[in-house]
Amino acid sequence: MESVRRAGRAVRQTTTGVVQRRHRPDYQVVLFMGMLMLLGLILMYAIGPQRANVLNEVHGTTFYTDTYFVLKQAASLTLAIAAFVVMSKLPFEFMKKHSMRFVQVGLALCALLFIGGNLLQIDAIAVNTLGAYRWFNLGPLGSFQPAEVLKFALLLYIATFLGKRVQEGRVNDLAATVYPVAGISAVALGIVVIFQKDMGTGIAMAAIIGMMLLLSGMSWKILGQLFLTAAIIGSLLIVFVPHRRERLMTFLLGDNAASSAHVEADDTNYHIKNAMIALGTGGFIGLGIGNSIQATGYLPEAINDSVFAIMGEIFGFVGSVLILGLFTALLIRVLRVADKLPDISMRLAVAGVFGWLGAHVILNVASMIGLVPLTGITLPLLSFGGTSMIFIAGALGLVYQLSQYTAHGQLREVRYENSSSRRGERGSRYSSRRRTTRD
Repeated sequence: MESVRRAGRAVRQTTTGVVQRRHRPDYQVVLFMGMLMLLGLILMYAIGPQRANVLNEVHGTTFYTDTYFVLKQAASLTLAIAAFVVMSKLPFEFMKKHSMRFVQVGLALCALLFIGGNLLQIDAIAVNTLGAYRWFNLGPLGSFQPAEVLKFALLLYIATFLGKRVQEGRVNDLAATVYPVAGISAVALGIVVIFQKDMGTGIAMAAIIGMMLLLSGMSWKILGQLFLTAAIIGSLLIVFVPHRRERLMTFLLGDNAASSAHVEADDTNYHIKNAMIALGTGGFIGLGIGNSIQATGYLPEAINDSVFAIMGEIFGFVGSVLILGLFTALLIRVLRVADKLPDISMRLAVAGVFGWLGAHVILNVASMIGLVPLTGITLPLLSFGGTSMIFIAGALGLVYQLSQYTAHGQLREVRYENSSSRRGERGSRYSSRRRTTRD
């Protein structure tokens, strides 16, 4: 292998002992990601002035300028591109080796947020949003959500852990595999859903874990038990938390939710009604950039969680379908990379990214069109905000890096010989042959 490196060939030694030649990465991942980022920037340019006017009126200030949100989004986009580049260059073996340390960092940050916010209630440390502490307060720089660190770290750790157990033939071993994965997943999900009161991020985490478990080859019996347990616990966390229960009642009963539950209606019904109005107003081709009505203060979270409804109002049915087409194309590319990776840990990591991205897109869009209860979750690469965009771009950078090591067709294991040594033996530059093993 050293002689191959000296010869200038890019190779990779997988955990199965297979040496892979690095080939051209999947540039379509970059293309679709870039198109979505650019669209998000255009959207902030279009509705940013309206959002700024709303906030200035609410707070009685002139702090928010017409370019405030587009400039903030541009800064977030720059950091996201940097995260993509870093993760596309940082060796996957390094990430695997230190995956547990990444988890520890994520847990430590979440613990610090809990102490500074929930226990000490120091606004200089944590941001209180509707009674929940989910972000660190970074002052003029904005805010930072530590759950995103934990989410990415959990992806790397479980991909590494499950990959080893698959190679050892112990993926169905309860003590060696199932209980450890369930334990660390329960801790991470408990922190996010219970302490940070963030069901949307919790569902995205569960999707990451679920996709990796599905692709690990774990028996259907064990998978069924795990998913049933998660569904029961998730249902309890909805039923016994008032605001989640009210959202569920609003989804199930509509305008009759408040009277049926004998509670006073909250903003949930108002929110989904205005999202529907935005989508309906957009019609077939939309109102056009700068003509959004709902962004003037009617639709809550217009530039964040409700951004798809605003896009439907601006770009109409046609534009919404095209945007969903971009997400679908990106997800297909990610799934294609996962399918063709010969190394199980790589495959699981990319599958986790697929679950992450897919959960955000499906939940956000489905909640805006009334297919599922309203859930606070961003639309990847389009919603305003930095932390989510940075970490999703970083995850796609990992996919981009690993796409250089895919094996095409039925090829799953590839070995490369040192062609220079073979030329020395046979005297022909064309005598080197690639030896392959097919499934």
